[in-house]
Amino acid sequence: MSNTPKALTIAGSDSGGGAGIQADLKTFQELGAYGMSVITAVTAQNTKGVQNIHAIPVEMVADQLKSIADDLRPESLKTGMLFSAEIIEAVSSHIEEYQWTNVVVDPVMIAKGGSELLKKDAIEALKKHLLPLADILTPNIPEAEQLTGRKIENKQDREDAAKFLHGLGAKKIVIKGGHLPNENEPVDLYYDGERMIEFEGKRIITTQTHGTGCTFAAAITAELAVGKSPIEAVETAKTFIQEAISAPLHLGSGHGPTNHWAYRRKYQ
Repeated sequence: MSNTPKALTIAGSDSGGGAGIQADLKTFQELGAYGMSVITAVTAQNTKGVQNIHAIPVEMVADQLKSIADDLRPESLKTGMLFSAEIIEAVSSHIEEYQWTNVVVDPVMIAKGGSELLKKDAIEALKKHLLPLADILTPNIPEAEQLTGRKIENKQDREDAAKFLHGLGAKKIVIKGGHLPNENEPVDLYYDGERMIEFEGKRIITTQTHGTGCTFAAAITAELAVGKSPIEAVETAKTFIQEAISAPLHLGSGHGPTNHWAYRRKYQ
């Protein structure tokens, strides 16, 4: 029996390689976890935007999940782009059925270029079916606003939103602060139902940020797979994404991807 830590991503495919399952698998590899994937949608996209989206049939999503469960039990998993209420419900029911743990939910809704990656009628399904299964929920400010139905403009708003999301069933919440323009440095807020912990970062002025949310959540997932605590996982993920943004690859002519191997080159 292998002791190799295994991490699963349930998300969409990004043909440009900067976000989605491509970003997740790169991140898993960099942090020492064996990566597996369940593809929920195929996107035609590049650094300039999303040109087309094709949702995978729900039956095929379910079959992928069953194949993983029958042979390769993950130590952790993350969800990303789920696109529709039907896919959300199928994924949620299988996570419950297989009793998978260390579930990281990245509530992907909008692409960097503005394209809608989650149907509006799917938000309620996300809140009802998936959030109660989340060991760690990782929304950015716009996503937290969608999930809570309230504006987030300051520290108190963010703390209130974290409590609200905990009330929906998410065990731990990390609200990312990069979208708050009135903060000099981005501060991510971690809440576990008792403690509010702030993780400070350095604001980097760049357009090379495609896939940052996916990569951050994937780093948390990989760290949970190798046995780290939730707080340790968030700490490493914060450093991982800072390094990935700080050493851009300058690919394409739009919102370029982050550098997934920057962290390992510096720290390992």
